[in-house]
Formats: sequence, C-alpha cells, structure tokens
Amino acid sequence: MPLTLASLVQRSALKLTVRAGADRLDAPVRWAHASELTDPVPYMEGGEFLLVTATNLDAENPEAMRRYVRRLAGAGVVGLGFAVGVNYDEVPKALVDAAEEAGLPLLEVPRRTPFIAIAKAVSSAIAGDQYRAVTAGFEVQRELTRAALSGDGPGELLTRLAVHLDGWAALYDAAGQVVAAAPEWAARRAARLTPDVERLRDRQAPASIVVGDTDDRVELQSLGTGRQVRGALAVGTGAALGTAERYAVHSAVALLTLTTARSRSLQGAEQRLGAAVLRMLLAGQPDHARAVAGDLYGGLLDAPFRLLIAEASDPATAAPLGEAMEAAALRTGETLLTVPEGDRLVVLAADGGAAVAACTAYAEAQEARTPAEGAKAEEGQVVVGLSAPAGPIAVSAAYKQAEQALSVARRRGRALVEHEELAAGSVLPLLADDAVRAFADGMLRALREHDAKGRGDLVASLRAWLAHHGQWDAAAADLGVHRHTLRYRMRRVEEILGRSLDDPDVRMELWLALKATSTPPVPEA
Repeated sequence: MPLTLASLVQRSALKLTVRAGADRLDAPVRWAHASELTDPVPYMEGGEFLLVTATNLDAENPEAMRRYVRRLAGAGVVGLGFAVGVNYDEVPKALVDAAEEAGLPLLEVPRRTPFIAIAKAVSSAIAGDQYRAVTAGFEVQRELTRAALSGDGPGELLTRLAVHLDGWAALYDAAGQVVAAAPEWAARRAARLTPDVERLRDRQAPASIVVGDTDDRVELQSLGTGRQVRGALAVGTGAALGTAERYAVHSAVALLTLTTARSRSLQGAEQRLGAAVLRMLLAGQPDHARAVAGDLYGGLLDAPFRLLIAEASDPATAAPLGEAMEAAALRTGETLLTVPEGDRLVVLAADGGAAVAACTAYAEAQEARTPAEGAKAEEGQVVVGLSAPAGPIAVSAAYKQAEQALSVARRRGRALVEHEELAAGSVLPLLADDAVRAFADGMLRALREHDAKGRGDLVASLRAWLAHHGQWDAAAADLGVHRHTLRYRMRRVEEILGRSLDDPDVRMELWLALKATSTPPVPEA
C-alpha cells in the first residue's frame, strides 16, 4: 500500500493534527519537503507533503494565503504541514480557511516534532513500499517463468499475469492477430485493438503505447529482440500500473519475447523437416517419409489430405494465407505441413479440416475484392491450386493436380481452383488460353486461306465430317453436297495439311482447333 497522509496522521510518534481537508487524506505521498519560499511551485514535481514554518509568509493575510494555497494545490502538492511554536503559536485562521476552500489537507506539526522526523518516516515508508513491490515483482517473475516453461503455450502465462494485474492480458502475433487472451472474454476486447497494434508495429522495438481511459486503460508493449516488432502484449487494467505490476509486465514481455524467438527457431526447424518429408513423398517413398515425420507430421499422413500450392509475385503476400491456415489448425488441433518454395507455398492439410476451410474463405474474400469477374488477378494477389483428396502414396499425383489447378486459376483470374472442378467440368474453358488459340490459328491457317480464294469450303466440310465421326453420308447430307464431293474435299484437307485424317491424334487436334477458334467462350460455372 502506498504511503498516504492518513497513515502519517495515524503515527502517534509524529503527533500530527488535521486542521483542514480531512476528507482528502487518502492521497499518496511521494515525498516530504521543507521550503520557506513564498513560491516553491517551480521546484515541485507533484505528490509532495510540503513542510513550512511560515518564516517568509504573510500567514495572517487571507488574500495572500488564498493565492499561496491555490498555487500549491494546482502544482499537485498533496498536503501542507505547518509547524507551530516557531513563527506562529497556532495555525493562522487565514491559512486554515484558504486550505479548506482549496481542498488542500493542512496538518499541524507540534514544535517537538522536527521536520526531519517526518521526512524520515516518509522516506522509510516509501522505501518499504518499494522493497515490497520489488519482492512481489520477483515472485511474480518466478511464477511467470514457471508458466512459460510449463509447455502449455502462452495461455498459462497470460492467465497468471491477468490475475496479478487484476485485469486482462492478450498476445498478438506480428500480423496483429490475437494469439491468446486471458480471461477468455478478453479476446473480443483485444481484437478491437488490432489497429493500435499495427500502429505499434510501425515503430522500432522496443515500443509501447497506452490507449483507453481510466476505466479501461490498455497498455501495449512490443515484443522482439531486434528493431523489428515480432508481436505485442496488451494488458488492460482499471488504473495506471504500480511498481509491482510494472515488474510483472516487464517480466512477461521478456519471457514472451524469448518464447517468440524460440518459436520462430522451432518453426524454421519444423519447416526444414516438413520439406524433407514432402521431398520423400514426392519421390514415392511414403514409408521413409512416415519414419522421418514421426509424431510431428505422422498424424497428417494417417488420413486423407489435400495438397495446395499458393503462388504470389511477392512471397510476403502469401504470408497472411499461411498464417490464417496455421491459426485455424491451431484452434482445432490439426497438423499442418507448410513448405515455402520461393514465390510459392506448398501445404499439406487434412481433407475437410479447418485449415482448408480457412484457405477457401481467404480466397473467397480475395475474389470479392476483385473489381470484375474473370479479370486477371492483380499483381501481389495470391493464386491457389488445390488437389483432390490423396494419401501418402499419391502425393506426386496430388502435386501435379495442384499445379494444374493453379495454372487454370491463373488463366481464369481466380483466387482458388480445385482439381475436382477440372475433372467434373468441360474442357472447353481451357481452350480460351492464348497459346491454344495461337496453335489452332496456325494449324487451320492454310485451310482458311484456301477457302478465302473461293476454291471450296474445306473448313466447314472438315467440321461437319468430324462432328459426324467420319460418317460420309450423314456429313454430306448436313452440308447439302454429294458424298463424293465430301471425299474429294477431305483429300484436299490432307494434301494441304500434309497429315492423314486416319490418324486419331490428327482428328483430335483438328477438332480442338476448330472449337478453339470458332466456338464462343463457354461461361464458367
């Protein structure tokens, strides 16, 4: 408990008597200071108990005392001690009235109580209070350290910190998202402070800001060993932090900074292990991959999973997607294997799990910000290809599926395409690719040039013949010509192209070329 004027009055050895401001004796005393200056305010910091004998004061002048007392109260002086039996036998009425009017506590100090005795009592009480605060701070530090080493994550540390502060605490990651909070209801309050955390993140670490008011005071402290902010700690209290509380917060910041740094190192090691597991799976060595995965990734390989490839021009752009998936997996206890590959992010996630759902939600939100449907993805946006459900022996096929889906997503201007969409849909949308159209134009150019010179309708005849699967009578009837005429035209097609229509590959390529160049684009589902 901080020293107050009331506790000084209660010390019988000092024999202090209250002459004014009896209802304001609970003000904390920061120091006791004697001064005979007529205006000691320039030398005050606030919180002082000022001791005077009125050597230089006109203590019986009401107006002078009114000005004097108002100056002291305005400077934050918490009380005035007036020594009787030195210059005045009793406290002058003008001073008592001025103190009552200003609401400043006025204590009478008897002649046999030296000012030094009061100063020693104040100093001793303040030192004792600081000692108790430091001792309590060290105890809290030990308690928080045990919590940090418990292996239960930051939640236990935040719980103990919140109890000690009689408030709440929350931890944010580098992106400003709430990682943990205590008590549980504090997560909603903490989420509203994301803009303030982002403002803190823009400053060099270490940094801190205070937001809110006296009833809901929140202090934000940056986490990080270097100049870059790696996260933030928020503590909400109903008042400014005391010495013991300040020790606790500083200890929590140090422990969470170390935990964050350790987590980043572990995350790097996990990513390297995940990359090795993925390479083994792609090489068709599921047994070796399972042995290396151990308990860390082994559970992921025991059930169907999805492989996704996320790509962005700036690797940092894909980071929020990875963080969203990791946060979703953390909440549900799912295992997630994440491997950065340059401007790509390769992820193995449980089929039907929260991480895949978070990826889909992220892509939907990104597409909602795209100005026009079907437009090419803006630079910096994330494009994702998602494989069909797979197992350890089919990772290589799943990787190819994800790459194929990624390629289609890139061409269609989509944020995410699942391979199952390609398998269940039509091939015609794929023909909209510029490279396919260029190939088709080149393949049919000689036939179109022939028709343009009025030498026959070879392109239309070829289309009808292919559409009727090479049935001469049906194709000829559709064109309104004799079947011998159609046979002649098909021989001319072979002569001009230098390719045989008996070859099924040639027929397939010609049909796709005709569809790519003459069929209107098929709307996407």
